[in-house]
Amino acid sequence: MGLATVASRAQNGLDATPVAVEVHVAGGLPGMTIVGLPEAAVRESKDRVRAALVNAGFQMPASRITVNLAPADLPKEGGRFDLAIAIGILVASGQISADRLAHCEFLGELSLSAELRPIRGALSSSVRAGRDGATLIVPSENAEEAALATDTQVRFAAHLLEICAWLQHEGELPLATPALPVTAETEGPDLADVLGQHQARRALEIAAAGGHSLLMIGPPGSGKSMLASRLPGVLPPMAETEKLAAAQVLSIGRDGFSARCWGQRPFRAPHHTASAPALVGGGAPPRPGEITLAHAGVLFLDELPEFQRAVLEALREPLESGRVVISRASQQVEYPAAFQLVAAMNPCPCGYAGDPEQHCRCTPDQVARYRGRISGPLLDRIDLQIHVARVSTRELTDRSQAGEPSASVRPRVIAARSRAIQRQGYANHQLSGAQLDEHTRLDSGDRQFLITAAERLKLSGRGLHRSLRVARTIADLSGSERLERTHLTEALAYRNQL
Repeated sequence: MGLATVASRAQNGLDATPVAVEVHVAGGLPGMTIVGLPEAAVRESKDRVRAALVNAGFQMPASRITVNLAPADLPKEGGRFDLAIAIGILVASGQISADRLAHCEFLGELSLSAELRPIRGALSSSVRAGRDGATLIVPSENAEEAALATDTQVRFAAHLLEICAWLQHEGELPLATPALPVTAETEGPDLADVLGQHQARRALEIAAAGGHSLLMIGPPGSGKSMLASRLPGVLPPMAETEKLAAAQVLSIGRDGFSARCWGQRPFRAPHHTASAPALVGGGAPPRPGEITLAHAGVLFLDELPEFQRAVLEALREPLESGRVVISRASQQVEYPAAFQLVAAMNPCPCGYAGDPEQHCRCTPDQVARYRGRISGPLLDRIDLQIHVARVSTRELTDRSQAGEPSASVRPRVIAARSRAIQRQGYANHQLSGAQLDEHTRLDSGDRQFLITAAERLKLSGRGLHRSLRVARTIADLSGSERLERTHLTEALAYRNQL
């Protein structure tokens, strides 16, 4: 009889909870039982582990094997515990030594030939392992990702036999290093490709400088999607905390995370047929949705009125709080969702309302129903709303109409964002009401002008505050410490476009 305990980690939202894999080998009828709330993929690990041990040249004990994944009340999912279970069986049955198990954590899925396969969420586990002072052992394909947690010692292997040799002091496991070069520079779409659209380019620059949400309204082919795709190229570089959080989110997503994308802002553009769980997150166990995968980046919703009403309404709380909480009967998971929303829509169902070159075929009732698909509370949470007019054929064929490239716009955005960071510690879109009073300081004339304009535009309290945030960003772009009437006038022009 033998008992062994091997350290591993379970993915619990963005966190990686420590799991003790306890293996007990005792007399009785041969068989293996896994307890501790395992889901289907974890229960099936007994067959993968048995085949892997035999094919690696070890003996599968002809005994009763009990595997406990503690804590018992935490749901376990995926094949990430295969490696720890296999090591535990070998140690409990006396086939390898337990000398090096202390302060080591093991993650990895096993193939039937005992090769190690990658798992999701390796970066989150690496961050937590480093905080706890442990060495993390991962499959080779997870090595570069896990090494991004620079405070963690990460070792990697391609086969179970390599790890067993290291545990027996008969070989060495290489230390993982981050992918090189690690850079935040991207070869993305350039603003120089956008011809004309001076007002839209200005709004895009303001949105980038202050982190504001943006809605573009215009006919088909006016360049709304083109403008949105160029926003990441003018955004300021990510802070180290943002890089790590965005990488951790992508690491647990369906597509995984490539270490060579470190420091690049996400750009997510879900189709308008996406469901609420796909956008917000959900499932059992809960998975991150598009708004979480866009954390520290851009979420672009094209054809905004075509999204289901429930999907759009689910955006309201994350837009305010920067996080999303997914609750299930057995589990509650919180994900970060500090995304920058950019949306685009046509002015009417046919798309040509107000277009001087095309005739609109929609009745007033059809236009009202189409625009009514977007609720007032959601529109109230969008800082900038602009009309994007069609570009004339003459402008499209005249390259002299090309605007500044992204490389020229980005330094202004960085400078404006830096002024906000130095003044209050974060971007202007996060300013609260009391902080707005402190950092705007309007004189009596400008305050009366703001009150009159807000009454005529019928702005809500939220809309008024959002206009002041935009005005503060416009002032930062102009290098002005004081909020002037011209800044207020421009900010108010971006409200209530529908």
